Amino acid sequence: MRKAWRASTLTALFAVLVLGGLLAFDRTCLELTVLSSNEKSAMLAQLANEWNRGATVDGRCVQVRVVRKPSGDAERALARGWDESADGPRPDVWTPAASSWTLLLRQHLAARNVPDVLPPRLPSVIQSPLVIAMPKPMAQALGWPDRSIGWSDLLALSREPQGWGRHGHPEWGAFRLGKTNPTVSTSGLHALIAAYFEATGRLPAETDLSDPKVADFVRGLESSVVHYSETVATFFLNLREADRRGSALSYVSAIAVEEKEVWDYNRGVISSDVADPTPGLPPRVPLVAMYPPLGTLVADHPYAVLDVPWMTEEKRRVAAAFLRFLESAPTQERFASAAFRDHLGQPGAEISEANGLLAREPSLALRPPAPRVIDRIQRSWSDLRKRARVIIAIDESEAMGERLPSGETKLELVRRAALEAVGQLAVDDEVGLWSFATRAGTAPYRELVAVGRAGAQLGPLRGAIEQLSPVPGGRTALYATTRAAVRTLGSSIDPTRVNAVVVLTGGRNEDPGDQDRTALLDFLQSQREDSLVRVFTIGYGDKADEETLRLIARASRGAWYEATPGAIASVLRLVISDF
Repeated sequence: MRKAWRASTLTALFAVLVLGGLLAFDRTCLELTVLSSNEKSAMLAQLANEWNRGATVDGRCVQVRVVRKPSGDAERALARGWDESADGPRPDVWTPAASSWTLLLRQHLAARNVPDVLPPRLPSVIQSPLVIAMPKPMAQALGWPDRSIGWSDLLALSREPQGWGRHGHPEWGAFRLGKTNPTVSTSGLHALIAAYFEATGRLPAETDLSDPKVADFVRGLESSVVHYSETVATFFLNLREADRRGSALSYVSAIAVEEKEVWDYNRGVISSDVADPTPGLPPRVPLVAMYPPLGTLVADHPYAVLDVPWMTEEKRRVAAAFLRFLESAPTQERFASAAFRDHLGQPGAEISEANGLLAREPSLALRPPAPRVIDRIQRSWSDLRKRARVIIAIDESEAMGERLPSGETKLELVRRAALEAVGQLAVDDEVGLWSFATRAGTAPYRELVAVGRAGAQLGPLRGAIEQLSPVPGGRTALYATTRAAVRTLGSSIDPTRVNAVVVLTGGRNEDPGDQDRTALLDFLQSQREDSLVRVFTIGYGDKADEETLRLIARASRGAWYEATPGAIASVLRLVISDF
């Protein structure tokens, strides 16, 4: 298995986590497929494997397999109708991170006049409240642990001209927020809903979403975001690197995460989606959890036995037996040892001030709004999110002409994916397009479309994308292109936007004129936080230089993504939405 802290791994559209091996299943056993959200999937798979060894239902052995899929991706797949070729094994049970996703699924199915696939009762497996994670010195400057802060406090901090100087620490600079993508991630969705709660002072209704004052509150919070990501692990990885350099207080001031993830980070674990993760070195500057005083939403990890055509009564009995095992005291203690709260929301010993967590909190668990309201809140993000200023650089080297089993070339698939991806940009995002490959007597990169407002130049962008073609004899000029694109954006930084470069390549640097990787990494790492251009790298296919792309993303405080030819469209859509 690849390292779990990777910013994003999309080699496939799903990951099957079956400890002991899927091929080892006994076909005489009763089988059950459980679709799980990321943060508990590996632990759930480990528990399932242990249960499989001795459990029986109706006198027959059982085999529960756990399939990992982000909650937002799973919800969309179930809403449109499960496609095994694209979505993976058909699920019998779905356990997303929060009931908010089940409410969205019901809304989306009803909108299509499709029967509900969820049962009336959705018991919780474990719980973890949404918190505002802050580096401990910053939280203490605001009064932690005796005082907590809410989303209104974050908005005030983000609008404070003195930044952290208002609280006696001008060296910390401006307030910077980290949030995940609410179309995929539970903490991102819950943080967005929580902002609407605080803006209205009550459970938001549909009429509140049209209130300009409410929109201004939410937009103000979004404007303080450093960048978005599909996973909290991206922020934790960048924060750990900053911590190692002694600059943990310069990268981000707060991150919206689940309480359990604060515990993970403080143990040196970047991601909890591996079974029994081995702790690394703990950070020099730990995180602590701030619980909004007006209440917070809770990831309640519901257990939904799906009403789908492939469901059988035997599977239902296996699902019920597995749920009883998960709710049992010994299993709940296992979850508690990893800083989850139990299925009733009660904290265990790991929820302690010594670990940066407060057992007495949250003061109030907020219930999610109505399904229609959640749907509108989620869709509002595309209008209210921080805008981007980005250069997309696409590899045009000869290797991108490699023909795939489908008969298309690698670059032909990229062209199609890029045409779709640029259509996702907001009209007031700013975007430019570059291509790169070595050419005799010229620079190894070309500016095809200068950076400008996306809405005004979709035509030129699409035209340039359609003209992309492999350069005969052209080699991948990864280093020179990355450096030049970062310098181009860095020469006119817009602090109100996410300034970023997307580099998509199917190979490794082969430019004879620039072979100095260390110099590139030093250049990227030396950028000041107030004029930072982040690099989001996409490794396309099995010939991409994974190590270098990951290092480039890490040095620039960006993110790295991996894509197969079959997944390139999904990856590009995701990268565009992560700005």
